Amino acid sequence: MSKKSRKPDNQIASNKKARHEYFIEETFEAGLSLQGWEVKAIRAGKMSITEAYIIFRNGEAFLFGAHIQPLLSSSTHINPDSTRTRKLLLNRREIDKLYGAVNQKGYACVPLSCYWKRSMVKCQIALAVGKKLHDKRKTIKERDWERDKQRGFKQHLD
Repeated sequence: MSKKSRKPDNQIASNKKARHEYFIEETFEAGLSLQGWEVKAIRAGKMSITEAYIIFRNGEAFLFGAHIQPLLSSSTHINPDSTRTRKLLLNRREIDKLYGAVNQKGYACVPLSCYWKRSMVKCQIALAVGKKLHDKRKTIKERDWERDKQRGFKQHLD
């Protein structure tokens, strides 16, 4: 991991906006059902999940709004859809827990990051509660205070 990127080697895409917009309650790891051209594009770093969210249909979970830009060298006999709805691979117990929380308690289900685990693409999803404007301001204020505090310690030590 280099100092400049601060991104682990196995990470594909992250959703920084989700941590700003929501309080993260619980996280889950889900597999992604992908096509061949999508895996090639992901290896080339052409994936974005900033506008993505999770929907539930017929007792299954799907990643909706994730964008995978097709490569120009993709096979000519397929018609790639960059914002296709992709199935999430979860246990029945996990799907039931997520579905119940989203429908009854007012939680949202959002993807936090996508990464490689061995040779498979995994997606870290979270049960989250939306932040109000004053909560966002408070979070920013606390983060700034921590940063200033660390700077002060560094200057004091020098």
